[in-house]
Amino acid sequence: MSELVLRNRQRTRHVHSPLLRRVTSFLLADLLSLERGELAIHLIAAPEMARINQQFLGHAGSTDVITFDYGGEDRLHGEIFICLDDAVKQAREFRTTWQSELVRYLIHGVLHLAGYDDLTPAGRRVMKREENRLLRLLSRQFYLRHLANAGPSSSHKSQIVNRRAAVSLNKPVRATGGVSPK
Repeated sequence: MSELVLRNRQRTRHVHSPLLRRVTSFLLADLLSLERGELAIHLIAAPEMARINQQFLGHAGSTDVITFDYGGEDRLHGEIFICLDDAVKQAREFRTTWQSELVRYLIHGVLHLAGYDDLTPAGRRVMKREENRLLRLLSRQFYLRHLANAGPSSSHKSQIVNRRAAVSLNKPVRATGGVSPK
């Protein structure tokens, strides 16, 4: 990945940002062969997600993930907003860990940027199958529970990994939101 930015602006859970960066890099380069591009990942809380959801998608309330695709011609170019409050809530509902949900939302956003769409039932099935496959592969490669960082600094400061991105939400080419039910 030419540029990968990770910002943690939530206080719901401590997140081991370097591990999430490694998981993301492995997903992009090794599993999806997406070597070129710019990606910003924002970990946020429900109030900020609700604001973004209303402003850009016209939907009330929070959602788990929103992806902004800036349409790189031959490369990935976009932003993924992930709500940790929703990850915690849905992890309880689906009897999994919030770390696994976080990675599921990351995969979901990346798949949208790679051209997958879940607007039709057939598209949802294809996307969900690929999402599950990639989550299984990442779970074998990384101990996802280690994304729960015990250090206090990861949830109290924005974490910016690599260079700062000058990415704006002013003109998203395509915005998609929400992981479909399991």
